[in-house]
Amino acid sequence: MSDSTGLMESLKRMVDTLLAIIRTRLELLSAEIEEERVRVGQLLLYGALAFFFFAMSVLLLTFLVVAVFWDKHLLLVLSGLIAMFLMAGAVAWSAFRKLSRNRLVLFSSSLDALAEDRDGLDIRP
Repeated sequence: MSDSTGLMESLKRMVDTLLAIIRTRLELLSAEIEEERVRVGQLLLYGALAFFFFAMSVLLLTFLVVAVFWDKHLLLVLSGLIAMFLMAGAVAWSAFRKLSRNRLVLFSSSLDALAEDRDGLDIRP
């Protein structure tokens, strides 16, 4: 009777260990999904900012062409605004490109951890 009790305890410990490993891997997977969600959100934000500032530059450039025949001070103000929006658009575009180049392999940490688990379970003589 003690052999079956010891076997059952051993099986329970093994199942507990297996469940702990699965839980850890799921937590890691969840963290990676969250990181990717944040990265995509940043890409969308910087893309929208770049689009907005370049669109404002085009709009103000149009106003500049229309205002060429108006008072000289108006041209100075419009030129300054155009330069400001162009620089802001260039900065946002640069940040967007930098983020889009840093592409992560989705679930790479989870895949590495699972590979380590598999290697740990291999029985080699």
